[in-house]
Amino acid sequence: MIAYLKGTIASIYKVSGNRWTLILEVNSLAYELQVPSNLVQQLPEIGATAQIFTHFLIREDQAILYGFGSTAERDLFRQLISVSGIGAALAIALLDTLGLPDLVQAIVTGNIRALAKTPGVGNKTAERIALELKTKLSQWRTETGLSQSIPSGPSAAIIEDVEMTLLALGYTHNEVSKAIKAVSEDSLIAKSKNAEDWIRSAIAWLSQEVG
Repeated sequence: MIAYLKGTIASIYKVSGNRWTLILEVNSLAYELQVPSNLVQQLPEIGATAQIFTHFLIREDQAILYGFGSTAERDLFRQLISVSGIGAALAIALLDTLGLPDLVQAIVTGNIRALAKTPGVGNKTAERIALELKTKLSQWRTETGLSQSIPSGPSAAIIEDVEMTLLALGYTHNEVSKAIKAVSEDSLIAKSKNAEDWIRSAIAWLSQEVG
């Protein structure tokens, strides 16, 4: 119905928890959009011009306009809310927690542990998301060219081994996630199916960054 809006940022404010509202003025009309917190961090200052890609969601008792920084984020949001039991709030939370590339990668590889890091997403919900969207998103990211910017990454089993080992060594979840992402960008390690290679590389990276 509304593909995108381009106008002046009138205001941005937090509603509650992790919910943010953006007021965008377009041709003297002020549109209220609910947006992910990661978009808030990317927006220019109030008074500047912004282009926001939208999804208009109509429920029995309300109509809400959601805003995103790219068509890919908007399309992924649509895929997520198509899953049984996944509402708009949970879809936004998934995008906020993992970000577009890591969220797509987690779903395609069936990384339940990564998906379950999102508040409100348990293992059963994570499994359902992966089951229903794995094939769809694998095809979608190839068709959109998104796969060219997403490293193949380790398997879910390797990620679990790396996480358990590094957490046992005292590293935080945030440090572990950054290490896995950094190591994934190494083309030689990315091709390895040996968890020990990933662990050694992750420890080496963390030693430089943390220590």
